[in-house]
This record gives sequence, C-alpha cells and structure tokens, in this order.
Amino acid sequence: MSDFDTLVGLVSQYSPSGSERGAVEWLVERMKSLGYDEAFIDEAGNAVGVIGKGEKQVVLLGHIDTVPGEISVHLTPNPSPERRGELLYGRGAVDAKGPLACFVDAVANVGVREDWQFVVIGAVEEERDSEGARFVVNQYQPDFAIIGEPNHWDRIALGYKGSAWANVIVTREQMHTASGEETAAEAAVDVWLKIKAYVNGFNEDKKRVFDQLLLTLRGVDSSQDGFEQRATLRVGVRLPVEVAPEDWYAKLDEIVGDCHLERIGFAIHAWGCEKNTPLVRSFLSGIRSQGGEPRFVYKTGTADLNIVAPVWQCPAVVYGPGDSSLDHTPNEHIELEEYKKSVKVLSEALKKLSAERIV
Repeated sequence: MSDFDTLVGLVSQYSPSGSERGAVEWLVERMKSLGYDEAFIDEAGNAVGVIGKGEKQVVLLGHIDTVPGEISVHLTPNPSPERRGELLYGRGAVDAKGPLACFVDAVANVGVREDWQFVVIGAVEEERDSEGARFVVNQYQPDFAIIGEPNHWDRIALGYKGSAWANVIVTREQMHTASGEETAAEAAVDVWLKIKAYVNGFNEDKKRVFDQLLLTLRGVDSSQDGFEQRATLRVGVRLPVEVAPEDWYAKLDEIVGDCHLERIGFAIHAWGCEKNTPLVRSFLSGIRSQGGEPRFVYKTGTADLNIVAPVWQCPAVVYGPGDSSLDHTPNEHIELEEYKKSVKVLSEALKKLSAERIV
C-alpha cells in the first residue's frame, strides 16, 4: 500500500460544493479499510471516522468539498532542484483534501490510545456556507480541535479573520440630467469614500494585517425606472478579533446614514487560538521531530475554525500540508514529500498529546 493512496484517491473524487456525495462515500470506505472503529455518513452528509472510545476526545475537522473547476488528476516530477519526489495535481489537492487525507492517515497510524478518542470529519459545503461544520458544532464537545487547512507541514495557524458582507443601497428621485442635482451614483461614491476613510483611520495604528479591517468593494450597480434612481455598493470586509460582525454592521449603518443597509449571507466572527496549550506544544514537538523549525501564522481568510471554536471553547489549531497561495487556482497541486512529512508530524503530535496527563 502506498503512503499516498488516501491522498490520490480522495483528490480523484471531484467534489465541488453541493456534489460531495461520491467523495464522502469513497472516504468512508477508505476509513473502514484503514481499521477505523466506525466510519459513516452523518445527517448533514459529512464523512465521519472514529478510532477509540476514551473520554478525552480530539476532533479533526477538514472539508471534503472544493470550489468548482475540475483539474486533471496526475503526478509529475517535482521540477525544483531543491525538492525530491512528485507533485500531485488536482482540484482540492491543497484546499483542502490534502489536509483531510493527512488527518485520515495520521489517525490510522496512531490507532487506539487508552482513554482517548479521535474523530475525523470530512465536512461538506465549507466553500459556501459551511453547512457541514454548522451541523457538527452541536454534535461534539471535544477536548481539542484540529482544523484542516493548508499552511505547509512546518507551520501552525492560530487565527483566521472574520467576515461580513452587505449591500449599501442609495436612492434618489429621478431628475433631468441638466438639473445639477446629485445623482444616486454620485451619492454612492461619497458613501464609499466615507466607509474607506473610517477603515483607513481604524487601521492607522494596527501593524499586523490580522488586526486590521480589510475592506473590499465587490461591485457597483446603478439603475433607474423613470421615477427613482438606485445605486448599490456591494461591500465586503475581513474582520479582526476585536471587531464583532454586529459592531461592524452598527458602524456601517452609522456611516451610510439614510441609505439602506442590506446584510448578505452569514457573518463570521474572527478567532484567535491560544498559544500556550498542550495541543500547540504537541505540534511544536511533532514538527521538530521531522527536522522542521515551527512557525505560527495568522490568516486573512476564514475557515471552519471560525464556526466551531467559539462554541467548543477548547484548545484548537489549524494544520495541513500544501501551499495556500494555490487555493482555488487552475495550477493547484501538492508536493508528495510535504504530504508525507505532515502525516508524520500529525502522528507524532497526537501520540505526544495522548501521552500527556491532562485533567
């Protein structure tokens, strides 16, 4: 059996959000073949595998869905003279089937540990509204949580930013173009500049990007029906830990004045993990065991960490092989040697964690 059967097999199951069933069924069968005590599909459609029956529980939550855009799954020699092995191309090789496959293989390697239980979850719909994570958050209350996202084999992510999206709708009565009155589109530009000025002021003394508001104007539309002009700004923001979505919406409502504010989708809180925990120490040891120098990172995107960590309130980290700059790209690929190292790191981390006396 190859060290990469789980990775290659899972990446070969194309599974964009909403079409994960085939990959879920494949992964459940794979976990059964690796000796998991239980492997099943839960009510949300997630793939779940369990090893052990102890009271102390570690949930390893990855996601099995990908963005759309199928990439031919194939292996090619690594062109870098400093690297060995092959590259695996395929949608999800990095985001985030590489990390999920790593979880599956590492837990199988560790096996049953007295007083411990490991639960591996391949969640659906992460690339949309995280329906899989929103389901499992109320099904488990783990002692430790590991979330699967690509950050390279020798790095641990301790924080992900929150997000909030809104439409700012500006309306004006229809008037003749020669009237000189401010149009809805012109008023919308003024509103955008006010929002941007507030964000610039907020960020002025924030050195870390993780602590800043990251503002984007995702689109502008204008229309008229003969009676009314309408301009819509589609505004997105990545939030730091200190700004809750409700706080942002309140400030945005204050800035836009008499314009209509329409919230879009799910707003997500940012989350920062504690650094001084048995889980983090176990990962540091695991990375060093493979000759690495551990590093901490804080990401500007969001992940299922943001969904589960505020509810579970347990020590957590985000871990997984792969270069996140390749997420969602047509060139998505992962180094097999990096994947192999990450499995060893996680295996050693779980062994060390489960060997500690934790009350």
